[in-house]
Amino acid sequence: MKIFKGKVISTKMKNTATILVDSTFMHRLYGKRFTRSKKYHVHDEYGLKIGEVVNFVASKPYSKIIKWKVINYKTENILKNSVAKESGNVKGRKINVVQKKVNKK
Repeated sequence: MKIFKGKVISTKMKNTATILVDSTFMHRLYGKRFTRSKKYHVHDEYGLKIGEVVNFVASKPYSKIIKWKVINYKTENILKNSVAKESGNVKGRKINVVQKKVNKK
């Protein structure tokens, strides 16, 4: 069984999480590396949150599109992202929010 590793990007469905898996490939002729991404719908028994890194494998079909289940997950990345969002700094840079006014006629 192949074990996939990805990041949770959505948990809007009941008992289902959407996982984004990035794969790096090298072009056969030119040798340039590039990344391809694929989304998987995974059965969520643990109550995953957005930003968690999970490992998952193929399993019995839970529904038409859900054919994967979570083996384990890590919550380290959520803490780093939440602190950065609260302080307004991302990678040491300040974020300036600009609000635009819309003129109504």
